[in-house]
Amino acid sequence: MMTYTRYFQYSTVCTQRSTPSSHKFGSLELPIPSFSKPLLRDFKDNIPVGIRDAPKIIKEAPVRLLDSFVDLVFEFVDQPLLPSQSNFAPVEEIEEAVNLIYVQGSIPDGFPEGVYIRNGSNPLFGESRSAESVFGKTSSLWIEGEGMLHALYFNKDRTAEHDGGGWKIIYNNRYVETSTFKIEKERNKPCFLPAVEGNPSAVISSFILNLLRYGMPNKIMSNTSIIEHAGKFYSIAENYVPQEIDIKTLETLGDWDVNGAWTRPFTSHPKKAPGTGELVTMGAEAKKPYFELGVISADGSRLIHKVDLKFNRSILIHDIGVTRRYNVILDFPLIVDLNRVLRGGPLIKYEKEGYSRIGILPRYGDADSVKWFQVEPNCSFHVINCYEIGDDEVVVMSCRARESIIPGPDLGRNKLEWFSKGFKHVDLVEEEDDDEGKLFSRAYEWRLNMKTGEVTRQGYLTGTEFAIDFPIINPNFTGVKNRFAYAQIVDSTASSEAGMAKYSGLAKLYLDERSKVEVYKSEENQSAENMVKIEYHMFPKNTYCSGSAFVAKSGSTEEDEGWIITFVHNEDTNKSEVCLVDAKQFSREPAAKIPLPSRVPYGFHGYFASSG
Repeated sequence: MMTYTRYFQYSTVCTQRSTPSSHKFGSLELPIPSFSKPLLRDFKDNIPVGIRDAPKIIKEAPVRLLDSFVDLVFEFVDQPLLPSQSNFAPVEEIEEAVNLIYVQGSIPDGFPEGVYIRNGSNPLFGESRSAESVFGKTSSLWIEGEGMLHALYFNKDRTAEHDGGGWKIIYNNRYVETSTFKIEKERNKPCFLPAVEGNPSAVISSFILNLLRYGMPNKIMSNTSIIEHAGKFYSIAENYVPQEIDIKTLETLGDWDVNGAWTRPFTSHPKKAPGTGELVTMGAEAKKPYFELGVISADGSRLIHKVDLKFNRSILIHDIGVTRRYNVILDFPLIVDLNRVLRGGPLIKYEKEGYSRIGILPRYGDADSVKWFQVEPNCSFHVINCYEIGDDEVVVMSCRARESIIPGPDLGRNKLEWFSKGFKHVDLVEEEDDDEGKLFSRAYEWRLNMKTGEVTRQGYLTGTEFAIDFPIINPNFTGVKNRFAYAQIVDSTASSEAGMAKYSGLAKLYLDERSKVEVYKSEENQSAENMVKIEYHMFPKNTYCSGSAFVAKSGSTEEDEGWIITFVHNEDTNKSEVCLVDAKQFSREPAAKIPLPSRVPYGFHGYFASSG
């Protein structure tokens, strides 16, 4: 979800892909800054003949000089985690895949063979680090760690069929080996200076030095999600193009740019269009064109449509929606402004007085064909689903908060205090403190009339008993009307204590069952009508989940026939497991708990791919 460093990556794709000259660091090809090429030519002309390593020395000289400058002027400092943040700490790769023998409960009938895989931030060198220098201080965020994939493989054990059947379950984990991961791994130390959060002068100097040394202003994280398209799997964070993954070994196979047709950032949440199987994506940048939308063929070989929507501002946008005929764009006022950094301000700022709008664009439309609906300012990182009613109405559902968790507090404010207040439960907030409860996220719905241009309804679907986020649905219902949705429950108390989001349970939303619910306190005056029925599955105390995904039952005919699968960690025992929760018997104990051989840190988005 939180990969906003893509906006300091705005020149990465162009720089890296269009620079014809490069030099090697070890076995790695790195670009040479263009301004240094004349100096290198002069140096080369005057070097004594016969020096075997002259070309290598020439090519590496600028970077070595800059590296020496960085080593002299900058100091990397560890950012220790609090005890309440212990499971956000990274883990090592396991040496080889592990066969999991014990299952508490049993894998239920109808559970499909396949792989459950989750992405997440896992800093390569342990704790995140700050960089201090004469320019000031910049800090790494936990969300900027390198991507690590955690996977469980479910295969029927054919040798056990005579005893009534059995399963072979294998666990593996592995880093996503982007080009920047390889640079730092080969040098065995942090190389990229943090370039998003900190003193403006330090941010700018880090940005420039990273760009001059490595051809990109920040490293490629690839830590947010994992998707499948046309039988291939891709790891994504939206500061770069996806990386293709060998799903059997978790090996990184290289960048996916749709045969050179897509050379800009790629959303972590592309959507398959219902009916066609085409993949709808988007890419937002800090320079024009600020926002482009693309449609990729069902076989993944071609970019069949690409459009610049002519935005007049750069926004941080994490998710996109689709319906049978339309693409859905959330243009909300989380603004990215490079000029603001030069003026001494933050790169990213939620401008709550700015305009908010939702765009409905025909699948292959242009900038003139998008229909915009003005809505109240808000922050919605995750779309629940979108669908059409009849010919004229489009329904858009998301998880909505009053303000953005990104970028965090203004420079100089206490980060832990700011996040702790933001995660506070809205029913406990002090009215005079505007910071309290502003990150409390709830399901929300807009109904948009394409004929009249009116927003016929906008309001919350859930009350204030719990905050929810990271919504999921049965993927077979993406873009069409769904009766059910699921989400992770934010533990407001634990999140407030840690200053980082923790999810203590799961929620099932019955979207067609509406009732009046008393909301004791909220940030807006609104009717409690149309609140949906909710069922909860809560984990034991101090136990939290991440990367939840829906697994449809083999041969299922009902939308909620299946399971929610999720990674779960018990902070009291420091043990991790994978749980299967029956979507039809939601509040009961998990159908199966699968203990894992090592701790799995909290992460972002998960995905289940059936092999059947």
